[in-house]
Amino acid sequence: MICIFLVLPVNYYGQDMQHKQINAESLEVFTIGNVKEGSKWLWTHCLALYIISCSACVLLYFEYKSITKMRLAHITGSPPSPSHFTVLVRGIPWSPDHSYSDSVEKFFSTYYPASYVSHQMVYQAGTIDKLMKDAEKMYRMLKTIEPQCGKSSMPCCLCGGTTHSFKVLNNEAESVKSKTSVDGLQPTQREKERPAAFVFFRTRYAAVIAAQVLQSSNPMLWVTQLAPEPHDVYWSNLSIPYKQVWLRKIATLLGAIVFMLVFLVPVTFVQGLTQLDQLSHTFPFLKGILKQKYMNHLVTGYLPSVILILFLYAVPPTMMLFSAMEGNVSRSERKRSACIKILYFTIWNVFFVNVLSGSVISQLSVFSSVRDIPIQLAKAVPAQATFFTTYVLSSGWASLSCEVIQLFALLCNVFRKFILRIKEEPSNCALTFPHHTEIPRLLLFGLLGFTCSIMAPLILPFLLVYFFLAFLVYRNQILHVYVSKYESGGQFWPIVHNTTIFSLVLTQIIALGVFGIKRSPIASGFTIPLIFFTVLFNEYCRQRFSPVFKRSPAQVLIEMDRQDERWGTIEEIYNQLRSAYCQYPSISPDLSTAGNTSHHEDKESSQDPESLTPGNQLVKLNE
Repeated sequence: MICIFLVLPVNYYGQDMQHKQINAESLEVFTIGNVKEGSKWLWTHCLALYIISCSACVLLYFEYKSITKMRLAHITGSPPSPSHFTVLVRGIPWSPDHSYSDSVEKFFSTYYPASYVSHQMVYQAGTIDKLMKDAEKMYRMLKTIEPQCGKSSMPCCLCGGTTHSFKVLNNEAESVKSKTSVDGLQPTQREKERPAAFVFFRTRYAAVIAAQVLQSSNPMLWVTQLAPEPHDVYWSNLSIPYKQVWLRKIATLLGAIVFMLVFLVPVTFVQGLTQLDQLSHTFPFLKGILKQKYMNHLVTGYLPSVILILFLYAVPPTMMLFSAMEGNVSRSERKRSACIKILYFTIWNVFFVNVLSGSVISQLSVFSSVRDIPIQLAKAVPAQATFFTTYVLSSGWASLSCEVIQLFALLCNVFRKFILRIKEEPSNCALTFPHHTEIPRLLLFGLLGFTCSIMAPLILPFLLVYFFLAFLVYRNQILHVYVSKYESGGQFWPIVHNTTIFSLVLTQIIALGVFGIKRSPIASGFTIPLIFFTVLFNEYCRQRFSPVFKRSPAQVLIEMDRQDERWGTIEEIYNQLRSAYCQYPSISPDLSTAGNTSHHEDKESSQDPESLTPGNQLVKLNE
């Protein structure tokens, strides 16, 4: 409201000129570039900047406070979770005399005798895991075609041989003896143990203390952290030696930077399309085509943003691959890491590279002097207002329609049912909310809104419509479409807060450069304290709220432990711990009894034949 009804008229009447009809005016007339140098009306831009910054800081404070309360309520109000009592230990030292499991039991029984319960080792994912997954898929396939199959001597349509029937065997009567298969695994279990384990404690407070304390004089050994939720564990990365993790993070960071620099090529090409004069000079045969008004608007307005969006579709899977290679031990950490990478990538390539468009060499040499940054941005941002507006329409509004339709999932479903003729729904068909793609998009549009608010306020109505529709769409999707498999406890909010602060500071720096170009020393003088107070506000929020998102308060944990004692739920929680973190769900009790070397009560009860099947029946193929 401030920018549309206060700043926009000042921009429009900033020059003494004969105006055309509004629909025939160029968009540059509505930017701050149309205000003449030394104009006394630049105080309106400074006032609008103060109102926007103060409003944003107030809203951020109350939002941070509200989400902090919700995080604490989530910790205290959720039912007892195995992750509250479990610590993930990595970097277990190797001993020729003991297995990793014996080393874990000896270490924690010695140093945590009162709080240590048991542990579960992590095993190398290999042939067993693959065979179990293949068996479960085969079971579902054969279950769907079982009513239509029987003994037949008809030749097979694929290989020409005789078809073979199969029959469904009951677990209790005809199943393969589970004890035989378990005995076959026991000799190799020690060889398949990895230097990582889930250690269970009696109380939440004891688990938090063990997770935050340095366990050894060598920081690379006995590394502890609170375990993620059972459904959140990324099992394949637990086998990675802890000494490799820091090397992997450096390698993936370098890979992400290289990918970001390589992406300059398509972005530079896209920006070349927006500069009509350079395009006609480079390709003379296009002069006749580009003189047509329709082709001019299509090539310079809509086509660049569409091409950029198509190239950006390759970014999320690439960054997700980099995040998986980092060695993150949970799916939420992997998605959060991918979210940060995509956010940096998007802000750099969509905003900075497009704003500072030109050759790659000029883009890299723009920041040769730090003092020139505000001036360069002040010159470039208003000039790219048309591109950003088109990007909001093509990437923002169009993405919401695709989100509602779920186009990719719809095409996959059509291909599976009508091409592959598979009528059964896959077991993992539930969709989870794509935080790593949607949060960077929302924050990018927030950045565009802040930076263009006083520079080119005509983009704000389009952003307002986008955020209103996005609220309705995402609310519907989260409530009725997406399934939450695990809880991250609000860990994505600090990313939103820090990015919004960055957008505010960037807006103020650009405004400082604009006021300098327009020769308004008073507006420039008032902008410098605003930058200082915004940074100071961010530091206050970091000290006041951020620790709650990194560590759990001991006061809350102790009260929850006492409540469990009063309600008598301790034994029930201990029973859940033994079966929660199962690397191989179908034979999990056997592995858990092999890893839990203390507090065993009933080993043979864990060898239930039903635990070896993906369902209530086993499928046996007769050859």
